[in-house]
Amino acid sequence: MKKNNIVEIVILGVLGALVVITLLIPQLLRDRENGSLLSVSVLFRDTDSSNWIITRQGMEQAADELGAELRFLNLTVQNDSREQEELLRRESEGGADALVAVPVDPESLYMALTRLSTSCPMVTLECAMEGGAGAVAPDNRAVGQELARALLEDWSGGQVVLLDNSAACPEVESRLEAAQEVLSQAGISCVRLAALPEAWADKKWVMTFEPGATRQAADQKEDGYSFALYGVGSSTAITTSLEQGSIAAVAAWSDYAAGYLAVEQAVRAVRQRPQDLEPLTFSIVRGEDIYAPENQKLLFPVTS
Repeated sequence: MKKNNIVEIVILGVLGALVVITLLIPQLLRDRENGSLLSVSVLFRDTDSSNWIITRQGMEQAADELGAELRFLNLTVQNDSREQEELLRRESEGGADALVAVPVDPESLYMALTRLSTSCPMVTLECAMEGGAGAVAPDNRAVGQELARALLEDWSGGQVVLLDNSAACPEVESRLEAAQEVLSQAGISCVRLAALPEAWADKKWVMTFEPGATRQAADQKEDGYSFALYGVGSSTAITTSLEQGSIAAVAAWSDYAAGYLAVEQAVRAVRQRPQDLEPLTFSIVRGEDIYAPENQKLLFPVTS
């Protein structure tokens, strides 16, 4: 009986050791592949990152899988390009292995990158930057074109307002110009406005090209105005407005995927294995299409 007990203990010990080894091997292999933990600084162009919650979740998932540590940085003044350039310099000199940025001004940010004393790859979100390690963004011209075509399907006469906040968001210019070209070719009169007008009584059609502007216009419409709104974005607030009919259609892409790909590309750039990035896939979504299977994955990402 005593001999049997010893055999059982030995067998249990061996099985326990096998379980521990099985759990440790994947981690050891990942550590061997990834090397030491990389430091990736993320530079937003906003004073807070509340507009980037889903994007951050994608970034955090990628960082966890790829062995990176993230440092999120906001501006003290909205869309201050000089402050963003200073953050770039500080993070690079402070030891960041790579940077991810939502540029205020891609050209000036590139110039700041060239002045660094150390080599630090940078990946951009929303728009491309010369000299960057890659850009994670949709085809901005295609976004504007397809959104304008969605409006054309509904258009019944009247001028179209194009809300232009391209000074704050450089990607807006490409989207807006492409939309204006499509509408002009169809013989539709367009007017650019830099801000939401105080009175919407004579405005029937409005296009916005950046999520923040889309949310603002949707809020205006919910105050009782009757214009048809076409915008961009996939946040919870925008999806709710779309479902309630405050927005006629949006161009939407996965913010979660964008965040994941940006950090993945930054890590790959440090390890000398960058990949060619394709434009993010986007869809034109109307309220009645929100719960289509392909749009549910886009608008309601499942995150762990």
